[in-house]
Amino acid sequence: MLRLYSGLALRVPSAALAMTTAPVIVVSGLPRSGTSMVMQMIVAGGITPVTDGARTPDADNPRGYFEFERVKQLRTDKGWLDDASGKVVKVIHMLVPELPDDRSYRVVFLDRDLREVVKSQGTMLTRSAKTGGQLPPDRLLAIYQSQLATVHAWLASHPNFAVLHIRHADLIRSPASEAERINAFLGGTLSTNAMAGAVDPSLYRNRA
Repeated sequence: MLRLYSGLALRVPSAALAMTTAPVIVVSGLPRSGTSMVMQMIVAGGITPVTDGARTPDADNPRGYFEFERVKQLRTDKGWLDDASGKVVKVIHMLVPELPDDRSYRVVFLDRDLREVVKSQGTMLTRSAKTGGQLPPDRLLAIYQSQLATVHAWLASHPNFAVLHIRHADLIRSPASEAERINAFLGGTLSTNAMAGAVDPSLYRNRA
């Protein structure tokens, strides 16, 4: 791309441009950790989502999943990120290290009691008549702990990834204060009242 400086046309590498544009906002965490709820909050606050609507609302997520199918192919398909600057996208925890290192990110990472995560996933599988991997809960907990440690270490080693940790329990207990934290992290321009209003405590159905 060309930019004009004092009448001279200078070619700016695309990677450099990516680092100077608005960061990509990423909502991440384990499945069933509250990522859809935070996507709803950020969108309600005024930020455009990167989503395709392919996965429709259901009994497990009656307010929608806010997913983008191309994220699943992130290892081989990263082109869509060029249009994601300043927008918010949901990326599952294990795909975060596949995000290209040529731009800046603001990552809102959900932390939820792993016992509740496993219980919620089991409820979803039962409702959809799926059996899952048949792993015992203790084994699944250990796998998730290991995966999270790996992802958090990776994020800590990449300075272009700013990270805000949000506890699922705090979102349910104090949506207004957590909305303030998210808003401050994302630049302070969002509607925190609308964000807090997107939290429905009645959907907190799988408790430890």
